[in-house]
Amino acid sequence: MIIEMKKGASEAEVNAVVQKAKSLGLEVQLNRGTDKTVVALLGSHTGQLPIDHFAVLAGVDKVTRIMMPYKLSSREVKPQNTIVEVGDLAIGGNRVIVMAGPCAVESEKQLMEAARHVKAAGASILRGGAFKPRTSPFSFQGLEEAGLALLERVRKQVGIPVITEVVDPHEVGIVSKAADILQVGSRNMQNFTLLTSIGKSQWPVVLKRGFSCTITEWLTAADYILAEGNVNVILCERGIRTFEDSTRFSLDISAIPVVKRASHLPVIVDPSHAAGHHDLVPALAKAAVAAGADGLLIEVHPNPAEALVDGLQSLNPKEFATLMDELRLVAKAIGREIQ
Repeated sequence: MIIEMKKGASEAEVNAVVQKAKSLGLEVQLNRGTDKTVVALLGSHTGQLPIDHFAVLAGVDKVTRIMMPYKLSSREVKPQNTIVEVGDLAIGGNRVIVMAGPCAVESEKQLMEAARHVKAAGASILRGGAFKPRTSPFSFQGLEEAGLALLERVRKQVGIPVITEVVDPHEVGIVSKAADILQVGSRNMQNFTLLTSIGKSQWPVVLKRGFSCTITEWLTAADYILAEGNVNVILCERGIRTFEDSTRFSLDISAIPVVKRASHLPVIVDPSHAAGHHDLVPALAKAAVAAGADGLLIEVHPNPAEALVDGLQSLNPKEFATLMDELRLVAKAIGREIQ
């Protein structure tokens, strides 16, 4: 249930609504906008409560029921866009934020070289996986805690924020020390214990769409993080599994405007995992920006031929620099900017 307070409603009037909800056993989420406050009421029995319970209270403008399965990620709860701040970066604003780097952290030399190249080309955030959940148990699983130590070292030396994946609820704390943004991979989108732990951490997080999940399931998964009070959620479309096998996954470009219509959360795109081949990455990246994506997550490796993970879909530094120049033109054409 959503309660929109009148413009200029007093703090006492808002508190009266909150106390009424709590007396009925409901959970409350407050969203304070520039013009008005929106109160979201959560609970299994909200559908059974008469709207008049709250409509009669002083300062209440309108009361409506949330009909979609997802609640806190819905624009019904928060009409204005969420901006996730990471240092001096604002994800979800006018600037398109590019995150780039190797799929997996392999060595200090590899990571340092990648970080310097992507930063020089205009990327705002370094990506690199210390923990790598793989389809096969015999594939390279990442350097794990040693990889986190390398990410911390390179972050300080190069002066660039870091995003890396977390796969275990018990490791949210140690990964947060090395990363400015946590990443939840496609395979873990519905690992609800992990999502709840990240929610409690209050740390910025990129939530990738499961490759066999609908947009509704994706947004409902985001609610697990938001329900713990963590509003720093960034959604990431990375391609879904369809009958088409000419690419690794089918990039759902339509997900960008659909999510922006349904949700207040920023959405970025990972063209690398969708493409599966470096030749296709630039076209998908440019299409994503043109469609309104708030950022990109691109795999870049100093020498893709030697990559331990996903070398075929990784751009080399020269290809990435060229792509960044092209992306600036696309962004400018739609009234946005990339550095």
